[in-house]
Amino acid sequence: MPRFSYSARDRAGQTTTAEIEAPTRKDALRILGARGLQVGSVSEVAGGPAAKTAGATAAKASQALLRAARRGSTQPPTRKECLPFLEALHDLATSGLSAGEAVRLLSVRIKEPRLRALCAGAWEKISEGAPLSRAMAGFPQVFDPSITNLIQAGEATGSLNDTLARLIAHLTEQRELRRQLVAALAYPIFMVAVAGGVILFFLLFLLPRLKTLLTSLGGKMPASTSLLIHVSEFALSVYGVATAIAIVVGISSFFGWRQTPAGRAATDAWLLKVPLIGPFIVAQTVLAFAQTLSVLLENGITAAEALRMTEKQIENTVHREAFKTATARVLEGEALSLALTRTGCFPDLVLDRLAVGENTGNVVPSLKQIAIAYQKQISNQLNFFTKVIASGVLMGVFIFVGFIAFAIVSAIFQVSSSFKMGG
Repeated sequence: MPRFSYSARDRAGQTTTAEIEAPTRKDALRILGARGLQVGSVSEVAGGPAAKTAGATAAKASQALLRAARRGSTQPPTRKECLPFLEALHDLATSGLSAGEAVRLLSVRIKEPRLRALCAGAWEKISEGAPLSRAMAGFPQVFDPSITNLIQAGEATGSLNDTLARLIAHLTEQRELRRQLVAALAYPIFMVAVAGGVILFFLLFLLPRLKTLLTSLGGKMPASTSLLIHVSEFALSVYGVATAIAIVVGISSFFGWRQTPAGRAATDAWLLKVPLIGPFIVAQTVLAFAQTLSVLLENGITAAEALRMTEKQIENTVHREAFKTATARVLEGEALSLALTRTGCFPDLVLDRLAVGENTGNVVPSLKQIAIAYQKQISNQLNFFTKVIASGVLMGVFIFVGFIAFAIVSAIFQVSSSFKMGG
């Protein structure tokens, strides 16, 4: 087997020069990277015909393995594969495997197509000598810069497993929050859909037949019945169809305008002024700020870089711009709590907790306490929204159905009384 002479630095920063046996130069780089060494140079020192043949055979075998790992994985990985990849990597890394070996094993064992493609692509880069963080950075559609920077910090400090555990916990909390939001909105959306179906059924199907029946019987119809019939006739007329189309076009245009920078800034500012929705957005901003910044600082990211990364995690553009201004003030030497106070976007209690953490040197624990408190607050708000929206929709449906029942019954009584008078 060929021998390679290499020069590399270990985790302590000391330079090491030695030799290693490996089938190919790529395999030598992979082995050295798995040992936690930062390779400076690698050169072959023994390469007879037999060794070259063995090296070529091993290289072909390695390529065949990679092709087999990527076979059937034509679907590109997405953001959804981030957390499963980190969880699988952490499970193997805590079992004693190096990060490189864990990724190699995942590239041939994973069955899910997109995750398999991600592992195979990461292993290809690692086998060429790239560290795990650089391999993950090659998939920006899966891993955002904050994640790759955290992994890089964990590699540099030799605490990759701890970094993975904290990162998994952070991403799991975010996923759970999204699930709560979807679950909270699912029932009200279902109720709105059912209510819309009931209303359309009465207006477009039942009322036209009721009008035909009442007209054939003769007599004057009550005002409530006439109102419903006129609404039904308008909905079925050309004007009603045109109105419906105009509403759909208007809604589509509004959401298209919201996708533009000016539209997003304007609508985000409006939403902050809406009762119930505004406080919910503020709570989301505080949670994203506290969760992200605590994880970044805890894993050794510098304060300046951590603040820049945290800024990207804030959804509301008004809050994001305000936080960007606060970050600039912090970089000029101002305390974070004071800089955030000037923005006017953060609640006083949050700023007080943060100030106490800064004064005592416990910023990260303070941020974690803020995140826990606001995660509970958001959960309570979601439950409240669910009850309010569901109750409002049910009340609207009951009122409408009750009005229709009253209109029908009153029309029947009106017609029957006209028959009695005629008799």
